[in-house]
Amino acid sequence: MSMLTPPGMGGKYRVTGAAYPRMSRPRRRRRIVLLVLGSIVGLALIGYGAMQLIDVFRGDSGKPAAAAKDCATPAPKAGAAAAAASTAPQVTLPQPGQITVNVYNATPRAGLAKAVGDELKKRGFAIGKVGNAPADFDKKVPDAGILVGSPQTDKAVFSVLGTNLAGAAHQTDTRETADIDLILGDAFKDLTPKEEADKALAALANPQPAPAKKC
Repeated sequence: MSMLTPPGMGGKYRVTGAAYPRMSRPRRRRRIVLLVLGSIVGLALIGYGAMQLIDVFRGDSGKPAAAAKDCATPAPKAGAAAAAASTAPQVTLPQPGQITVNVYNATPRAGLAKAVGDELKKRGFAIGKVGNAPADFDKKVPDAGILVGSPQTDKAVFSVLGTNLAGAAHQTDTRETADIDLILGDAFKDLTPKEEADKALAALANPQPAPAKKC
């Protein structure tokens, strides 16, 4: 009988050998599971930290909140919008009759200056000199036309006359008078139709407020 066999126990309960048998289950599987879980948690923390650093360097933090704040601003009611539009400041523009226009032809087309001058007179402008363009401009204006005035000429004068010839360039010279030269160039075909010119003039006199930003 071995010394490991308790007194009074023998037969099939007899224990042989010089060491006790292992009574607990192996722990290797538990360690593997813990290692896998720890790795997953560590990777998740690293990924979250990386996303935070990216947001900081991009400067994106706070933008969504700002956008939400802007979009959360209540839109003005229809009555308030109408009141704001009705109180929009109107611009005082010179009347066509207060603008003296000299019409010069810088193209080879005969009679062009007189025809344009007659049409501008029908539209209410005061017509001054009519004829061929000065040597500095004659056959040297590739565009539709040029408006030339004094350095002291109000920009509104250029704007009012410019509604009748879209795209005309603006220039100044050394004159001290208030008249404006309309120099017709090679690309000139016709004046802006009167209805369109009147609409453009009305838009200048009654500027519309800028539209509200959309979210």
